[in-house]
Amino acid sequence: MQIGIDVGATKIESVVLDENGNESNRDRTNCPKDYFQIIKTIKEIDKKLEKEFNKELPIGVCHPGVHSPQTGLVKNAPNCYWLEKKAFQNDLRKELGKEVFCENDANCFALSEALDGSGKHYKIVYGIIIGSGVGGGLVIDKKIVSGPNGVAGEWGHNQINHLIAKKENLESTNLREGEIESFMSGLNLAKKFNKKFKKNLKTNQIFELYRRHDLDAEDLIDNFKLNLAMSLANIINILDPDCFVFGGGVSNEIDFLSEIETIVRKFVTGREYEGVFLKPKYGDASGVRGAARLGRKSIY
Repeated sequence: MQIGIDVGATKIESVVLDENGNESNRDRTNCPKDYFQIIKTIKEIDKKLEKEFNKELPIGVCHPGVHSPQTGLVKNAPNCYWLEKKAFQNDLRKELGKEVFCENDANCFALSEALDGSGKHYKIVYGIIIGSGVGGGLVIDKKIVSGPNGVAGEWGHNQINHLIAKKENLESTNLREGEIESFMSGLNLAKKFNKKFKKNLKTNQIFELYRRHDLDAEDLIDNFKLNLAMSLANIINILDPDCFVFGGGVSNEIDFLSEIETIVRKFVTGREYEGVFLKPKYGDASGVRGAARLGRKSIY
């Protein structure tokens, strides 16, 4: 058995998995916006579960951002800024008095789906996260690939290509505004819709209008499809994954994956792609399930 903890911007979720991947316990609580309170909360969860199961349990934690291999400090966690530049894994190990495995939440999502989820039959699994931000995780042969800088898979921070920039009339010199995330995250889709059509709606409301064939929503989502397809084609041309597994709030709204596959082939080298686009077997629970598997798998 192993504990998995998912630290997010608003919640801390926990799960206990047995050796066969069955859940023996699941719970969640609000996430404090204070670094030391987060550590205290995780310690309390750990002690509670060890008491319930009457034994010491290994623990894995997933969170936004990554631990820099150079400094050991968390980086790239803007939505959980209270973790930035903190020695999160080391501090947890000291406080809990045992081994703690920490990993990026998108990597844990991909690991979960590659091990016993939608991608379990595939060699190269790419987890695509499209929610309030855009991220990703790469798993090859059931092992996370994070790279020497800890940023493998982070496709959302790549710059959009020239065709997208031209179509979107991008003139900003701010590099962040030229990132894929700035065009496809839920927050930025809502901002673009409001700016262009003067309608202050949430992303799920825009997708609902799209399904009702609202012309303004169709205009925005059609551009979203093209931008997504071009961005995925770049990943395919470099890594050629067997499958993509889509997670996150915006991905949950997508009911046109087969259409994205068709568009992708227009931009892939040779105009061929035999990989598959999949929804996650465990949905939003994949992150915490992947965290619970960290101690059992080697990490590159």
